[in-house]
Amino acid sequence: MSSKNIPTPHIEAKQGDFAPTVIMPGDPQRAEFIAKTYLTDARLVNNVRGICGYTGYYKGKRVSVMASGMGQPSMGIYSYELFAFYDVKNIIRVGTCGAMDKDLHARDIVIGMGACTNGNYAAQYNLPGTYCPIADFNLVKKAVEACDKMGLKYKVGNILSSDMFYDDASSALEWTKMGVLAVEMESAALYCNAARLGKSALCICTVSDSFVYPQENTTSEERRSAFTKMMEVALEIA
Repeated sequence: MSSKNIPTPHIEAKQGDFAPTVIMPGDPQRAEFIAKTYLTDARLVNNVRGICGYTGYYKGKRVSVMASGMGQPSMGIYSYELFAFYDVKNIIRVGTCGAMDKDLHARDIVIGMGACTNGNYAAQYNLPGTYCPIADFNLVKKAVEACDKMGLKYKVGNILSSDMFYDDASSALEWTKMGVLAVEMESAALYCNAARLGKSALCICTVSDSFVYPQENTTSEERRSAFTKMMEVALEIA
């Protein structure tokens, strides 16, 4: 890490402002909620473009929380800058997902062991094949242990990081034939950045809606502030 690279074009924090582990929701309001609900002595360290980032303490352990925005390009920018310039070691994404597996219902938790994608983020590495972005095993293991301890309903497996929210071809469900559990929009880029930079990453999602059970919907307010169990899992393993 070189101090000449900070502040970055997207993060105004100073060197040392971020803890080694950053909890990263997509929504800036969810980042603010986590900081104000769970952290003590939380201090705002970034607010460029309204992407708020805080650093404080959870049960005596220094931890940061910052939003990523929506989609792989946005996640790619923020996670890269945190990993490469701010010496962050671990990023744990906490987000929402659309379930595609019949065993998953609204408010269940999905731990993304791998992240399939219909995007092109990994093309930048000029690899002679198809790269498979995966989470850090130790973070996956700790998340499973925390879910078991808290008695939460969860499932571990592949998720889909889609570049489209409104998919004209309605192709997301094609991934279920390969056992993909749910769809979100950020994790593949996060996992690629972690692998390229020798860091650790994990995605923990709460099911906000379902392709299988379309009647199971949640409100925007619930997605912002009521999906607390995944937040608590992430904080416990931070």
